[in-house]
Order: sequence, then structure tokens, then C-alpha cells
Amino acid sequence: MAASRKALRVSKQYAGDVKKQLRHGYGIYVYTNSFFRYEGEWKDGKKHGHGKLLFRDGSYYEGEFVHGEITGNGLRYWATSGNKYSGEFQEGELHGHGVMQYKDGGHYEGEFVFGIREGHGLLMDKDGQTFSGAFHNNKKYGEGQMSYQNGDHYEGNWVLDQRQGHGVLHCLDGTIYEGQWRNDVFSGQGTMIHCSGVIYDGPWINGHPADIAKKIVILGGDIIDVVQGIPVTFRVQLQTEDGDVAEKENGRVLRIRAGIKYTTPAKPPSTNILELIEDFEDKPFQTPFGYECVNYPLSCVTHEKFMQEDCNAICTQPGLELSSAQQSADESEPHSEIAGDPPGGQHETIQRSLKEYPKISISEEDISLPPPNKRVETGHAVFEDVVFGPTPSRFLHLFEDADKPQSRKKASGKLSAEKTEKMTVSQEKIEDSRMDAINKERRIKKETNILDNNSNTRTGEYVIMVEDLTSPPFLGQTVQTAFKLVRLIPDNGKGKNNRKSDMLTVPNS
Repeated sequence: MAASRKALRVSKQYAGDVKKQLRHGYGIYVYTNSFFRYEGEWKDGKKHGHGKLLFRDGSYYEGEFVHGEITGNGLRYWATSGNKYSGEFQEGELHGHGVMQYKDGGHYEGEFVFGIREGHGLLMDKDGQTFSGAFHNNKKYGEGQMSYQNGDHYEGNWVLDQRQGHGVLHCLDGTIYEGQWRNDVFSGQGTMIHCSGVIYDGPWINGHPADIAKKIVILGGDIIDVVQGIPVTFRVQLQTEDGDVAEKENGRVLRIRAGIKYTTPAKPPSTNILELIEDFEDKPFQTPFGYECVNYPLSCVTHEKFMQEDCNAICTQPGLELSSAQQSADESEPHSEIAGDPPGGQHETIQRSLKEYPKISISEEDISLPPPNKRVETGHAVFEDVVFGPTPSRFLHLFEDADKPQSRKKASGKLSAEKTEKMTVSQEKIEDSRMDAINKERRIKKETNILDNNSNTRTGEYVIMVEDLTSPPFLGQTVQTAFKLVRLIPDNGKGKNNRKSDMLTVPNS
């Protein structure tokens, strides 16, 4: 007890073991400024071994001491920031491998050099974003991978906490960018594969592609002449703001549509539900030509359909003979006995009809198959074998002015009762015979897919539109729709001389 009392008397601030009048063993020491307090092991008057250093503000260190310095493994807590570190120390500094727990929920695990992040480490911020890679002077510097809160993932070079140099970004929506970075944005040569399917491979400036498409251009003159009933090919370019072809773009989805000038119909609004639906679908839209249009049906002629129609037209030209097999088939085919059937039977009537209508026709059933959408390749798109469909009955009023003749005879009116009574039985038989012939002719036309004049496409001025349907829009921007005037002109019997796989191609402007 005497030795213990003697040790306690060494200093008013110290209570503990002593050796040779030096603090040695376990003891508690309160510094003269009373801000610090140490509880732990001593050796030769210095803190040595395991101990705990407490601060008046609530901060503390607990761990290893070497010759009076905080060195080795320990736990450090800062009361003002709420941060906590567990790891290696050297002379009071965070040095070596350790884990820093931040009050806001983030943490860092990795290398420290005298209190700063240096070397390889894993950093997670308060939002759950993680970085794994190299650090220099507390900043991301060198190779590293970053997973962002929105699901994006980056792997590449860093400079001063910013992406710089070569790197690859994988976005949550599937978009991928690989190329050069500067100041944390795309800058330099790079390739983006967008989630919509668009691919841009070219230069970037401050996060934006330098040669991105800004407009759609339909090649050809101000007005394109299209022969009635003849398929036409429209060529389209995507152009940059300077008017150059956007060759570095691929995959943007384009759709071609047609329109016709809209005028209000004279008939009162319909109450029929189907007609109301049609009216809704035909809602007018504005064009750059100073008038409104409504959608007009386009169709696309398949190559197989075209070749069959072309073959039929060629076989019906004068001077061409059928093959022996075809002649045998014709001879074996029974002739029609219906009144009004011309000599040669049904086959000859079909052949005569084909001669009369040599051009390709599109039935109303085909209108449900519009030209397919096209993906742009190196800034170009081609819409092949496009045909204007038959004029829908609800659009006929749009052609009334053009169809009115200069002079038209008035209808003679109803037959008088006297004339009706005088109609003989023989006349009725003649009428029946004529109706049979007319019905047969109509059936033949339907079988050969030929339209009559009332359902054929009307000549006149139309509007062609090509619009950007890319979804989602590439980089959030949709290219403005392009418009072009088209003049549908009569065939004049020359269509059969132009039959190729590409009947009519719009020339380059």
C-alpha cells in the first residue's frame, strides 16, 4: 500500500504504476491543459502499448501507441464530424490500410498516406455510388470503376475526380459509350450504341456529337413527278447542321407517309361510329406549304408481286406466243357459255383486260401494308417500290373540283310510266344478258387485280413526309419531319416500257 501511495504521488495529474520515478505499467494521466486524458499502458514514462486517448469534445483514439506516438492499429473517432476510422496509424496520422466510416453513410476502404487517400481503394458515397480504383491526393486518379446511383457503370481513366482519357460507360437503359472523355463528359473520338439502336461513331464536343443529324432531306427537285400506278423509290438523307451527310450515324428509324390537301367536306358531320373513327384518324396536320393535309394511304409493292404483274403484261403484248404447255392448258380450258362472253372464252377476256390495263395496280386489301419503316445506314435511307393507294371514298370530295368537266349533260330523269309499260319481255332478256356480261367483266378485273376508274389513284398534287420514329429519341432529340411535294401524273400507256425492279427512282438533288 505504501508503494501504491508513493506512485500516486508522482504527479497530481497521474495515477498509476511507476518505475524509477517514471510512469511505467498501467496508469491514468490528465494533461495540464485538461483537454486530453490518457488511460493505458506506459513504458519508461511514455505511452506505449494499448491505450485510449480522450478529448474534451468527445473525440477519442483507442489502439496502439509506440514511444508516446499513435502508431499501429487503432480506432479514431471525431466528435465534430461524426466520422470514424479503423486501421493503421503512423505518428498520429492515418497511414496504411484502413476503413473510414463517414457520418453521412458513406465509407472508404483502402490505402492512406499520412491522412489522405492514396493508392487503391473502394469509396462508397452517401447515395450508394461506389468507386473502385486508384486515388491520388484524396482524388480519383488513374484507372477505376464507378457504379452510379442511376444504374450506370463507368470503367476507365480518371483525373482529379473526373472522367478523363479513355473510358467505357454502360447505362442502365442499355446505351453504351466507348471513347475519349474530358472534364467528365464525352469529348474526342467516341462510339455510342444507343438503346434505340442508333449508332454514332465520330467526334464529340462537350458531351454532344459533333456531326449529329439535324434534318431529314428527301432527295429530288422541289416537286417530284410520279407516274400513276408505277412504283417509285424515294431516297432520303440525314444531314448535319452544315448540310453535310450525317455519315457517322446509323440506325435511326424513319417512316414515310403521304398527305393530300384538306378541304372541309360539304356534307354534315356523320353520326356513324365507323365514320367518326375515320374522321379522327384523318385529323388535318400543318405542312410548310401553307395548307393543311390529311393522311393518304401508301402501299409497298413486293418484288414477287411486281415480277408476276410484269410477266403477265409482257405475255399479252402483240407478237409474243405462249409456250406449248400454256397453249395446251388454254385448249383444254372450257369456254364460257355466259351471254356476252367474247370469242375465245374467259382466258382471252383476261388477256384482253391485261392489255388494256398494263400497269401495276394496288387493291384496297393491299393498303393495310404500308411501306416498312427504314433504319438509316451511314446517313442514308431508301424507300423502295412505293405506290399511292386507291383513293378512299371519304377523300373523293377532295378531288371534286379537279374532276368537274367543262360541260356535263343533265340526267334525263326517271322513265315515264308509259315507257315502262312498253318495255317488252325481249328487252328484259337483253338487259339480263348485258348485266351478266357486266358482272363477268367485273369479276375478271377483280381476279386480275385491276382497279376501275372510280377506285384508282387520282392524279394531282400530294405531299410526301419522312419522319423520325426513333424510340426512345436519340439523345432526347427527334429530327424534324421532312416534306416534299409530289405530282402524280397519268401513265399515258408508257408505264409498261418502264418495268424494272426499281420502276421509278427519285433522282438526287
